[in-house]
Amino acid sequence: MTLALETTDLKVELRLEDDWFPVCDLSALLPGRGVAALLPDGRQVALFRDRNGTLYAIDNRDPFTGAAVLSRGLTGSRQGRPFVASPLLKQRFDLATGQCLDDEAVRVTTYEVRAS
Repeated sequence: MTLALETTDLKVELRLEDDWFPVCDLSALLPGRGVAALLPDGRQVALFRDRNGTLYAIDNRDPFTGAAVLSRGLTGSRQGRPFVASPLLKQRFDLATGQCLDDEAVRVTTYEVRAS
């Protein structure tokens, strides 16, 4: 089955400092798949949209390997908490909080995100 692409003029924006930064079109985010975006300071962010339409944004860098790959990870949920699993070593990161679900001493940065 092929899904029809969503047609909308909505943009995904991240809060950086005290302002909102446009990152991509909302239609670029397919439920269950991540997208990487480059920020003005050179960092990368991984953007996700779940099946309910909730948006998440976390640092794209896997803290265990240093590789910018979290946007390519598999998404899922554990006890109602949405996560992405790194495609390299499979550690899972809570998309809402950035907390590593496999090592409580590790966390990735999360960003406030909206569609407008």
